[in-house]
Amino acid sequence: MPSDLTHLARCRYAGPRIRFAEGRAHLLPAVAVPDGMVASRFSVLSPGTERRHLRATYGPVGSRDAGYMTFSGDLMAGWKLAAVPHGAAFDACADNVLTVPPGTRLQAAALARFQQLAVLGLDRLPDRVSLDDVVLVGSGPVALGCALELYRRGAARVRVLTSRPDPPIGRVPGVECVASIVQGSAGVVVDAAGTPRHAAALLTKGGTLGLLGTPDPVSELAALDLHRSGWTIVGMHELLAGPACYQDAYTTAATWLTWHMNPHLIDGWCRIVLGEGAPALYAAFHGLGRPDEPVVIFSWE
Repeated sequence: MPSDLTHLARCRYAGPRIRFAEGRAHLLPAVAVPDGMVASRFSVLSPGTERRHLRATYGPVGSRDAGYMTFSGDLMAGWKLAAVPHGAAFDACADNVLTVPPGTRLQAAALARFQQLAVLGLDRLPDRVSLDDVVLVGSGPVALGCALELYRRGAARVRVLTSRPDPPIGRVPGVECVASIVQGSAGVVVDAAGTPRHAAALLTKGGTLGLLGTPDPVSELAALDLHRSGWTIVGMHELLAGPACYQDAYTTAATWLTWHMNPHLIDGWCRIVLGEGAPALYAAFHGLGRPDEPVVIFSWE
């Protein structure tokens, strides 16, 4: 999954609207926007990371602000995107705040954040890797962003391993959704679901595993298996590249989505939900109420 909010100290924020406590999401009241900050208008859900944070509140963590990425601004003036909790006001002048290219629609701007991860992550794969051989594990927003980036880079075929019937990611050109892959048959696997052990089992000897989704802290890969199989394991965390590359990668993804992808297709991958409905949506993470769309955007207007 996308990165945890471990770098929030770089951007001041105030008035988060969702807090996790005792395994539940609680809606907090809106507060006045402090001087020097901008108001949140929308925020983006990161399902895997936030599920993990939600579970952790049953234990010693106790409670924590919830969220991944928050938007301020508008289509005409331009969006600002910050790694702060859902609905929080933030300092738009902070170094790690992303500037969205002018004219980018909200849905494209949100989807670009997930494609940005793959822009930076795929650059870390060895040059010998053929993008047409990639098996992508997962069908959530991180996987969707990766499938789009593989398509942008010219991949003619991407096999997506997912248990979901007819997932929306299947509408990315070149994607073939499959329910199973023969173990030990894939030369290149990108794990976008945070399940490295499951993904590694698909690799041939000498294969390459890219870790794009954030693994659970208790996830393990046996060193003996790595040694005997000759696997190359590549960490694909987006913050390794540095601030300049971080903005450039986002601009690349947002611009490409705007000019090369059908807006109706992008809209079909996104769902906008009123912020007041957030607690019910979190409660449905594992149930029938979970949105089919990979990208969920909370509206705080």
